Amino acid sequence: MKTEQYIISGMSCAACSASVNRVITRLDGVTECDVNLITGKMTVIYDETKTGQADFVRVVEKAGFGIEPDVQKQEKKPEKKEKENSVLPILITAVFSGLLLLISMGPMLINGFPLPSFINPEINPYNYAITQLLLTLPALFTGRKFFIKGIPLLFRGHPNMDSLVAVGAGASFIYSIVMTYTIVNNHHAIHNLYFESVAVVITLVMLGKYFEGRSRNKTADAIKKLIELPPDTAVVLKDGKEYTVPTEKVNLGDTLVIKSGAKIPLDGIVKEGQSGVDESMLTGESLPAEKTVGDSVTGGSINIDGLMLVEVTRIGGDTTLAKIIKFVEDAQSKKAPISKTADKVAGIFVPAVIIIALVSALIWLIAGKDIAFVLKIFTSVLVVACPCALGLATPTAIMVGTGLGANNGILIRNGEVLEISHKIKAAVFDKTGTVTTGKPEVTDIVTDDETKLIALASAAESGSEHPLAKAVREYADKNGVTETQKPTEFKNVSGKGIVCTIENERVILGKAALLEENGISTDKYREKAEQLAGEGKSVMYLTVSDKLLGVIAVADSLKPESVDTFKKFKEMGIKTVLLSGDNKLCAEYIGGILNADEVYSEVLPEEKAEIVAKIKGKYGSVMMIGDGINDAPALSEADVGCAIGNGSDIAIESADIVLMKSNPYDAARAVNLSRLTIRNIQQNLFWAFCYNTVLIPVAAGILYPLGGILLSPMLAGLAMSLSSVFVVGNALRLRGKKL
Repeated sequence: MKTEQYIISGMSCAACSASVNRVITRLDGVTECDVNLITGKMTVIYDETKTGQADFVRVVEKAGFGIEPDVQKQEKKPEKKEKENSVLPILITAVFSGLLLLISMGPMLINGFPLPSFINPEINPYNYAITQLLLTLPALFTGRKFFIKGIPLLFRGHPNMDSLVAVGAGASFIYSIVMTYTIVNNHHAIHNLYFESVAVVITLVMLGKYFEGRSRNKTADAIKKLIELPPDTAVVLKDGKEYTVPTEKVNLGDTLVIKSGAKIPLDGIVKEGQSGVDESMLTGESLPAEKTVGDSVTGGSINIDGLMLVEVTRIGGDTTLAKIIKFVEDAQSKKAPISKTADKVAGIFVPAVIIIALVSALIWLIAGKDIAFVLKIFTSVLVVACPCALGLATPTAIMVGTGLGANNGILIRNGEVLEISHKIKAAVFDKTGTVTTGKPEVTDIVTDDETKLIALASAAESGSEHPLAKAVREYADKNGVTETQKPTEFKNVSGKGIVCTIENERVILGKAALLEENGISTDKYREKAEQLAGEGKSVMYLTVSDKLLGVIAVADSLKPESVDTFKKFKEMGIKTVLLSGDNKLCAEYIGGILNADEVYSEVLPEEKAEIVAKIKGKYGSVMMIGDGINDAPALSEADVGCAIGNGSDIAIESADIVLMKSNPYDAARAVNLSRLTIRNIQQNLFWAFCYNTVLIPVAAGILYPLGGILLSPMLAGLAMSLSSVFVVGNALRLRGKKL
């Protein structure tokens, strides 16, 4: 299976995206297709042995739309959108339409309305009609895209909003021209002219699309800001000299000179110097992060003070910023399940509206109404029923929601994750590195020979990168204990400890269970070890030649936000579960501080996914929050996998949500973001469905027998435009929400 993205041009409403989706999904081999009206992108998953790009181009172009493969950087795209969304044509159209409205409606509304004699309807009705026709032409010219795009799509069987406007306005225009020819013989025909409806409808729809376009552009602000973060140039140090080069020309291993106040171009490691670095645009954390030799820095962040030399470790698409941008783009391109219902409705909506308009017109014709009345009904139904609001309801909210998340250091993989997150019933937390700092320290030594114990333990752990191993080695360095010879015949027993040979003696370092498996008694230090474990400390026994030498206790302190995180989840009605590889006493001690609903101890890495599956069966939808490589299967097993940002790349790749600040409380914020976004989508969908449900019957004339209430095409155009602007405006309200 292969996944590709394409840029689709020519889409103007939900019916367009639904049409593209329909022709692509009909192809044999396509398993999934998402067409995003807002971004203009199509994501397709397909079997490349059955179909491919040539088929996609063929069917999309046949349906009346443009298609091209998406490339990473399309610098000219924003400029094109700005040009397309120019206000000048609308102003020109509005001026002529305003004059037309004044000339056509003035004499009807105000008795004795002053008009020059050569266009006065009482004196020169023919000139009056011709003047209206001429004033309509600018609107037809500036709004020509409705006809150029809409009519062909109608004949191809994929009608959209442009088709509705084109048919409605076109029918009114043609009818008005016919009436103009009859004025010579029948002066009363001037009352059957609808030129002003044609011009004003086109103007209002264009105005609505303009405001809608401006609002849409705002929804993409998050990505635009991220793309603009890295500088275009970098200062590279070579042979003691500084050279300014384009950032894309920098190679791996190059040394960058990062001066005070400068942006860091690419990811790297500090070789010399120290400084505070502003990473707020990446993590949402307002306070600068202190960087010194050996620390990693991220491209796009800002050097606050001091000079640093940085060795480049990642370039191009491998940088953290590039991955974040890809993450956010993917989130905004893929649709949430809730939007698929709206898409299905939009796909059949336009044809249904055309049928409703024809049937309504036919009923009034049979009822004895004249052609002018019937035409008004026909045009009003077509114009008011535009499904734009329906198509914008979901993607705008998701784009703003994911953008808000990115600005707060919460990266959400796709719309589906955003939707699922508000339904979770249980939150499962890995302990080490997630709710704790992940930097444990040796707190207690219980032995008759501390120097020998630490020397052997440090040697045994010399090849391990496990946090407990680092704590032992750091303790040895801090206390000036020299390691013995490096271990041989090293064996790591997963989740239990180490068995190795040091200076021809077998050394075992690990849990009591490992000693018991090897027939070694822990009685000598068991009571003290259990006491330490009861205080939330990890206890390691060390034996030499099957004789117990002593016990090392290591503690990993809780992150300051962890207690509040568990409290917040409880307030939201979500069960909290703590997973730990530590012994029962230690895990339950930490679980007690956090007030967790359930605690699982002595969990082996391969068991985490099984426990997550068990919790899913017990409570329902589950969010897993973890950071390590051994959390990846559990993150994938959960309905929503949430990775701590400072965790491993594998955990981040396996996760649905990445918390860039490494703050577990952001998991609760992610759930709140999901709830806010889904509520916004529901409001938008309610408005879109409610609007169409109420106004289509009114436009069809259902209220006319009750009091002569009739929706004119002009009011229909205004209502249609306002509905789209309302939906996008409501989505933009999310940007001001606090998580």
